[in-house]
Amino acid sequence: HPSAAHPSAAHPSAAHPPDNVRMSSTTSLDRAKIKVLLLESVHESAIRTFAAEGYTSVTARPGSLAPAELARAVADAHILGIRSRTKIPAEVIAAAPKLIAIGCFSIGTNQVDLDAAQAAGIPVFNAPFSNTRSVAELVIGEIVMLCRGIPERSAAAHRGEWVKTVGGATEVRGKTLGIVGYGHIGTQVGLLAEALGMRVVFHDVETKLALGNAAAVDRLSALLERSDVVTLHVPETRQTRGMIGARELAQMRPGAHLINASRGTVVDIDALAQALEARHLAGAAIDVFPSEPSASGEEFRSPLRRFDNVILTPHIGGNTVEAQEGIGSEVAAKLIRYSDNGSTLTAVNFPEVALPEHPGKHRLLHIHRNEPGVLAQVNGVLSRSGINIASQYLETAGKVGYAVIDVDGIDRPLSLALKKELDAIAATIRTRVLY
Repeated sequence: HPSAAHPSAAHPSAAHPPDNVRMSSTTSLDRAKIKVLLLESVHESAIRTFAAEGYTSVTARPGSLAPAELARAVADAHILGIRSRTKIPAEVIAAAPKLIAIGCFSIGTNQVDLDAAQAAGIPVFNAPFSNTRSVAELVIGEIVMLCRGIPERSAAAHRGEWVKTVGGATEVRGKTLGIVGYGHIGTQVGLLAEALGMRVVFHDVETKLALGNAAAVDRLSALLERSDVVTLHVPETRQTRGMIGARELAQMRPGAHLINASRGTVVDIDALAQALEARHLAGAAIDVFPSEPSASGEEFRSPLRRFDNVILTPHIGGNTVEAQEGIGSEVAAKLIRYSDNGSTLTAVNFPEVALPEHPGKHRLLHIHRNEPGVLAQVNGVLSRSGINIASQYLETAGKVGYAVIDVDGIDRPLSLALKKELDAIAATIRTRVLY
């Protein structure tokens, strides 16, 4: 539970400005000098958002970088923005001493070593909602295409064959859709599927409120046994890796379809190929794979390429103009709020604190190892300097503590001296000062 160590402290969940409200605070470094590196063709909306707030030192590059090249590129960067291809291991984080925040312009954050980023005092932000509709629409389109047998008929037509037989083509109305993972995307898929007349069941490891007429199913095996189409919308965790293997595929109805637009490690691709070869499944649609090309010119390899009844897409579930524009502005706004204000709300690896503005105050941001007595040492430094604390916030998560202290107006030389003293505390990871 968040604790306040000063009588005048406000609660960490105090109101924070919405994304479209310009911050009035300034950083310890002029915004124009804060270097932002954006990789993988992050949408122009991110650059516009940074520019509108005075962040003009923005470098945008079209592709991902290998770790060694990336380590050189981030050596003097303060903010790093990536999508899903760029990997951020501990070595890259260690090579970026100025880095204060990482933005994943995607839903997932598994491309970043989150523990290493936390240990370095670097919050990681993402966009968990912005491409929800785009993924859901792709899945609905694939449900219709699979049930009508369109992939096979389209492939045949490309070869000059005319396959006009009914041959298993069905309407989706009245069919049962099983959703594994009933989060933001899963619920949207369910509502859209119901609008098409489908019956919707779902399975989730957590208790979720059913929307529309959807019904929860306690066991994954029960969902697989009763569904005409199974669609997967789970994160990548130890529990979800390989969760759909030979046993689970055998539990699916003969003639059913499988859709995976979640994470590539969730489905055993070789087992899926065997189920398709045996014609136990009538088709599948796969957007994510255990191993994906790192560049557009690299050949995509998969045992599923030989099946006409499988829709293969190159990890494009969220790749729409609308989704990428929304992701660009959303993640950029989070990075700006942290840089300007210290707010960490929705950070995936960091103590979450929503902060008000601090007009007329200096704001000290002290990131430290989560050990007893650190806040007392911080306050001791302020007390010895005769500094009055206007408000104070503290939140911890895992091995990291985050103290935010607003102090009455002090001049810059004194604030820099304070920073040096705070940096000298043994548990300190890093200190920032916002003027």
